[in-house]
Amino acid sequence: MEPARKKARYQQIADYLRDRIMDGTFPAGQPLPSEEQLAKEFGVSRPTVRQGITELRAVGLVEVLMGRGMFVRSPHARPNVTRPRGVRRDRDGRYVEADAIRWTTQDEPAATRTDAPLVLADMLRVSPGEPMFTYDELQTADHGRLRQAHRTYVPFSVLENTPYAGTAPPPAPALYVALEKAGHELHWTENVRSRMPLPDEATTLRLADGVPLFHILRLTLNQHDRPLALEEFKISSDDLEMSYGFGPSS
Repeated sequence: MEPARKKARYQQIADYLRDRIMDGTFPAGQPLPSEEQLAKEFGVSRPTVRQGITELRAVGLVEVLMGRGMFVRSPHARPNVTRPRGVRRDRDGRYVEADAIRWTTQDEPAATRTDAPLVLADMLRVSPGEPMFTYDELQTADHGRLRQAHRTYVPFSVLENTPYAGTAPPPAPALYVALEKAGHELHWTENVRSRMPLPDEATTLRLADGVPLFHILRLTLNQHDRPLALEEFKISSDDLEMSYGFGPSS
């Protein structure tokens, strides 16, 4: 039998730190030993230590804060933020998000015409290629600390025989009021999945290495369960959990 190959030094450093994070020796939110300390302890150069840290950043166990050092992100730690999901009305009768966060849109969203790709056409129950109004927004809150990308799709066919048959409707959530005025009684469903971001998404949402995002698809339906609009939300999953209320199914 061939003897097992000895691991590279940077992998040994990564394994050591990973084990100490998982057993609680280095608790979540606490700084790790500096590159200089680790280099001295393992008898290696600082670039070798940095390579080991890169391994842990890639799997989301460590974050590096500029000017402050390296900090632990334990997978066992409870998130600091819980955000209720859903739609509600405020006292003025406007639709708002259930989390009550005051989002600011960076630039006024403008409607663009797009054609429904196969996957979205299936969800909206329209023909592939049907024209849609599409809005893209980058929204921020808490002085820019919270960021989300929000996209709204509205098929042209939904707007037939409404005041918006020849012009773009407002984006969500104002869109909900416009749909109600067109005679629809609304309800919503959401599908949530977690995935690693594409490079441009990581840049837009300012995600640290190894941090996945929540990709949420919200479908607006009427009283006949006809899909009327689709929204996409992309949100950092770092230190965040989502809360949904529901009752027994019939």
